[in-house]
Amino acid sequence: MHTFIAVHGGAGSHSSSTERELKQALRLACKKALDSSSLTSRSPLDVAEVAITVLEDDPVLNAGYGSNLSLEGIVECDAAIMDGNYHFGSVGAISGVKNPIQVARALLQHSQISDPLGRVPPLTLVGSGAHAFASKNPHTSSGIVDKGSMVSAGARDRWRYWKKKLTSAKMGDLDPSQPLEIGQNLHDLQDTVGAVTSRFGEMASGVSSGGLLLKMEGRCGEAAVFGAGCWAQNFRPGARIGMACSISGTGEYITRSGLARALGKAFEVPEPINSDEDVDPHAIIQKVLIHEFWKPSQDLGESSPSAGILLMTYEDGDDEPIVRVWCAFTTPTMAIAYASTKNPSPKALILRRPKEMTRTRPDDNLAPVYMTAFSL
Repeated sequence: MHTFIAVHGGAGSHSSSTERELKQALRLACKKALDSSSLTSRSPLDVAEVAITVLEDDPVLNAGYGSNLSLEGIVECDAAIMDGNYHFGSVGAISGVKNPIQVARALLQHSQISDPLGRVPPLTLVGSGAHAFASKNPHTSSGIVDKGSMVSAGARDRWRYWKKKLTSAKMGDLDPSQPLEIGQNLHDLQDTVGAVTSRFGEMASGVSSGGLLLKMEGRCGEAAVFGAGCWAQNFRPGARIGMACSISGTGEYITRSGLARALGKAFEVPEPINSDEDVDPHAIIQKVLIHEFWKPSQDLGESSPSAGILLMTYEDGDDEPIVRVWCAFTTPTMAIAYASTKNPSPKALILRRPKEMTRTRPDDNLAPVYMTAFSL
């Protein structure tokens, strides 16, 4: 019984100067996740949590420690986790917590405990409520930290630079011809991290993000929203395929589209199966990304909507299961890594969209979706 893991460091524009550190972080997340899976009691949910915890601890990524800072210079994170039985937990705009994904997992576990008064447990907690839950929960209370300890030197430098730019822009003093010293685009620094896992057809996924640089306090991105940032559904007899996905990109547009849930619904096959045709993940992902996300976002005025999808599929094979990882994105790059107990050496990649796929005309309706797949 093998465990499969894939992680991503977000869809965006990854610099070659940080490629080595980024790949190292992604490989370590896969390795630690597989090490945890060696315990027979570990579920795919556990594996996803471990992988994302590792990613949150690395300052090269925009989740947990070293995340983008808010307008007031604070790390506020969103995170969610989900298993293939539709159990879900998430936190939004949480600060003063070392690993937001662990709080999301604790909330998922809490939601399965019967309430003495029959109250419906929350799917999501935000802000001070999420922090209070984390401080009282025995599984997460040790992760309560001073807010300042979550700020890395690099994040502080970026914040100061772009805060100064924002002040100048508001005063009308920003010179558009002036070269940028830290990154070339404010929006290049918004990568979200995530993981997808499978074990014997049981699926799980998760996502974590520090959100937009200079965001308003209290802003929740897609990583905290049910059906937006991650989704999972187990392989079941008659369903032909199990899937789990983790999403990255522009949170507001991903949330509007409910992109993760839309992918899940597209993979559902009515029972009983009356056709021998195979499910085509490539066609499903392409169709959902264009018609459920790209075009509606353009209709709202966004000329180049940003999204990245990491998706794992699980199917029955003749001798053994067929597990694949699919990656599709509309941004210049997306960073991923994958491994399994069958092939435990993690492979990390910075996938780059071919230059010829870049849109050159604002009226060009062809979405620049780059997609590839890997067998695990």
